[in-house]
Amino acid sequence: MKVAILAGGLGTRLAEETELRPKPMVEIGGRPILWHIMKQYAAHGFKEFAVAAGYKGEMIKRFVLDDHTLSGNIRVDFATGAVKVDHGESTDWVVTVVDTGQDSQTGGRLGRLQPVLGRETFLATYGDGVSNVDLKALVAFHRAHGKIATVTAVRPPARFGALVFDGDRVERFSEKPQAGEGWINGGFFVFEPALFDYIDGDDCVLEADVLERLAGEGELVGYRHEGFWQCMDTLRERRLLESLWAEQRAPWKVW
Repeated sequence: MKVAILAGGLGTRLAEETELRPKPMVEIGGRPILWHIMKQYAAHGFKEFAVAAGYKGEMIKRFVLDDHTLSGNIRVDFATGAVKVDHGESTDWVVTVVDTGQDSQTGGRLGRLQPVLGRETFLATYGDGVSNVDLKALVAFHRAHGKIATVTAVRPPARFGALVFDGDRVERFSEKPQAGEGWINGGFFVFEPALFDYIDGDDCVLEADVLERLAGEGELVGYRHEGFWQCMDTLRERRLLESLWAEQRAPWKVW
C-alpha cells in the first residue's frame, strides 16, 4: 500500500526555519521531519512513498538522492571514475517526488499524485507531524467500515497548563496534558481511489472541499488515537520535538 505525503506548503508560521528550506526538511535530531515520518510508516511495513513537493521542492529531491547515495561507505577510483556505494543495511524504500506546483492547495497536490498512487487504497499524511499511531490498526479500521475515507482524530496537548485545586489551595500545576483539547484532524489518512472523484483542480482544499463533502455524504469515519501526536507549526513545537529526540523520549520512534 502506497503512502502519499503532502510536503509542498510554505510553512509561514515557522518562518525562522522555512525561509531557507521547506518545512518537511526542518530537522529533528539531525534528520528532516520527513525522514521521521517515512521511518514510522516503514516500521509498519509501508515503504512506497509519493511525496507532493512544491515550495523549495528541489531540496526534497536532493535529500532523497543524497540519503540514498551517501548513507554508507563510498569508494571512488580516481583513475577510472568508478564509484561504488556500500549502503550496509539498505533501506528498501521506493520514493517518488512529484512537483505539484508552488500554489496548489492540499487537495490539488493529492490529485497530482494520482498517476503514482493508481486506483488502489492508499495512506496519506502531512509532511509536518509525527505520532505513534498504529498504522496497521488504522488500515484495519478503515477496511472494516468500508467508507471512502478515514481520518485519524487526535487530541493535542492543551495550550496552557492547568491548576488543580483543593478548595482555595492550589494542589498542583498540571503541565499541558496530551488530551487537553477536543478531537481534531491529525492527518494519517486512509483513502479509497474514489477520493480522486472529489478533487477538482489545483485549488481544491482537501479539508474544506473534500473531507467536509465526504462527511456530509456519510463517507468519512474517524479513527480515534489517544496516544502521542504532535505537529510542527511553530518554532516552539520544533524545539519540543527536538528535546524529546535528544532525551531519547521520542514516542514516534517506533522503529
